[in-house]
Amino acid sequence: MALKRQNNLMAVFSMASMTDVIFLLLIFFMVTSTFVFPTALEVNLPESSKQTALKPSTRVYIDASGQIYASWDNEEPAAMTLESLLAFLQLSTGRSPEEFIAVYADESVTYGRLVEVLDLGARNNLKMVLATKPAPVSAKPAE
Repeated sequence: MALKRQNNLMAVFSMASMTDVIFLLLIFFMVTSTFVFPTALEVNLPESSKQTALKPSTRVYIDASGQIYASWDNEEPAAMTLESLLAFLQLSTGRSPEEFIAVYADESVTYGRLVEVLDLGARNNLKMVLATKPAPVSAKPAE
């Protein structure tokens, strides 16, 4: 006796609900990305053809007027003098001795002011690097 199935299974998958989910995710990420605020100061960095992939957790900013600011991780930068900057940087290296400190100096800052900050780090055996923005492709040297 041959039994027949009453229900036929369809081998078709509807993609309509999948596109709805994709659009909802797209809208969600577009809306939440507007809530991200950078904690850094507005500093016009000089250009360089070489960049590092490392992300420092301690940052020192020198704005166009020569005022020094410093911050850890994603904190708001605080204004500092050279003396208070030294204490701040020594605390930051106490957290992780292998870490380096990034210096973000505006391109209009005098060379002397920048050297004061870098020299402060060198005299106290702190690893400091100067942050730059990438140079345009046309300005990069040929390899």
